[in-house]
Amino acid sequence: MSNLFTWKLHGDGKTLRPGEVVEPDERLTWTRTAGIGAQHVIAMFGATFLVPILTGFDPSTTLFFTAMSTALFLLINKNVLPSYLGSSFGFIAPITAVTAAHKGLPVASFGILVTGLLLALVGVLVHYAGSKWIDIIMPPVINGAIVAIIGFNLAPSVWTNFKAAPDTALVTLLAVLLVAVLFRGLLGRLNILIGVIIGYAYACFRPGQVDFSEIGKAAWIGFPDFHLPQADFSILPMFIPVVLVLVAENVGHVKSVAQMTGRNYDDQIGTALMADGIGTAIAGFGGGSGTTTYGENIGVMAATKVYSTAAYWCAAGFALLLSLCPKFGAIINTIPAGVLGGVTTLLYGMIGMIGIRIWVENKVNFDKPLNIMVAAITMIIAIGQFAFTIGGISFNGIAIGTIVILVAYHGLKAIGKATGTIEKDDPDIL
Repeated sequence: MSNLFTWKLHGDGKTLRPGEVVEPDERLTWTRTAGIGAQHVIAMFGATFLVPILTGFDPSTTLFFTAMSTALFLLINKNVLPSYLGSSFGFIAPITAVTAAHKGLPVASFGILVTGLLLALVGVLVHYAGSKWIDIIMPPVINGAIVAIIGFNLAPSVWTNFKAAPDTALVTLLAVLLVAVLFRGLLGRLNILIGVIIGYAYACFRPGQVDFSEIGKAAWIGFPDFHLPQADFSILPMFIPVVLVLVAENVGHVKSVAQMTGRNYDDQIGTALMADGIGTAIAGFGGGSGTTTYGENIGVMAATKVYSTAAYWCAAGFALLLSLCPKFGAIINTIPAGVLGGVTTLLYGMIGMIGIRIWVENKVNFDKPLNIMVAAITMIIAIGQFAFTIGGISFNGIAIGTIVILVAYHGLKAIGKATGTIEKDDPDIL
């Protein structure tokens, strides 16, 4: 265990020449490493705190479990895979559906818990059986569609918040967009956080948009608001598709880190999935939102060339300290609907576009009827918010869309091969 927390000092620990990188098993001086860790907290914060705000979970509790999940991830992966685990946007739609049905956050926590356990089981399977079967079950046309519908299914909730204060929403959205194109480096990458701050400042000058009453009542130091899950198996069809999204996010993260560091992390895919699954399950058990590896922090690594896992331990420590300040959580809870409407206009659309990017990057051929038909049906089901209940079990657009694309793609592909209309080795049917 002592070797696990030992990093080699990179050079003198103070300077980095152009093109130099700090490897995962290296570190700068602890002061500089802590500074990089603080940047990681800032980078993940803009997206991480929005998930509890949008779903009704306590921001401090969610932040607490992102710190715990990050530490657990680093331990399970033996400090070789640099990653921060923030709040997953994949959970927003099912949590929103559960709370809209007046089932309460403890029921949503049960869905998060089960999702985490299933992801951990997938991780165990991948660790011992390899990851090839993921590509067979979830080729890019399926993978991209499932990720896309997670974002596009949330479009109506965006409009609800946007129209609550259109002026504030517009100011927030414009701020997010302009910061991204006006500034380079880390500042440009923090456009969501900066845009929210600008929108919040504007809302403070608008009558009745921001309520500060709860801030004064909150203590400076205290534990977050934990709660236990409440079992309700009827909501699981809405949460299980998120497992596929988390698999895609984690695999993509591992491959991105491998590309940046020049290391082969294929053996870590299973343990990465296990770690995120266990972290998500623990968060669900204690009242936090589910976690996932964060692209925002890949951006920090790309900008700084510091891949040290020591920086991520510092980030987890900073996040833990922030989570133990109830007053900080109370401030976050004052963010008004207009600000959320503005920032989610971009964020939810970006989730959807990540799915489209998966199609583009993998060169999915939509000239093939099978590919375009299953993708088209799935998108309409999600955007149109199809929903039905069978035997007390609820299915929302994401659950229905996921089931439809998995069954339709593999079923139609099998029929096509059996009848000879689809060649067995057709490279355009991915």
